[in-house]
Amino acid sequence: MIVEGVNIIKRHTRPSQKHPQGGITQKEAPIQVSNVMLIDPKAGEPTRLGVQVIEEAEGKKKRMRYGKKSGEIIIS
Repeated sequence: MIVEGVNIIKRHTRPSQKHPQGGITQKEAPIQVSNVMLIDPKAGEPTRLGVQVIEEAEGKKKRMRYGKKSGEIIIS
């Protein structure tokens, strides 16, 4: 998973027809999904997730994710 502005690496490139100057270029590299946290809608900060089972009409049960910091349900 690539996250914007995180895990920026530098690559040394040789001169070529595409890049006649060569040099050092910066690009974003992927990180593990387990290292990514969702933003809590109430606090506006990264938070861990929990799962709640909510009963809807007609006796149906639905699993919803919620932020551990505020308890708000996170819709993604």
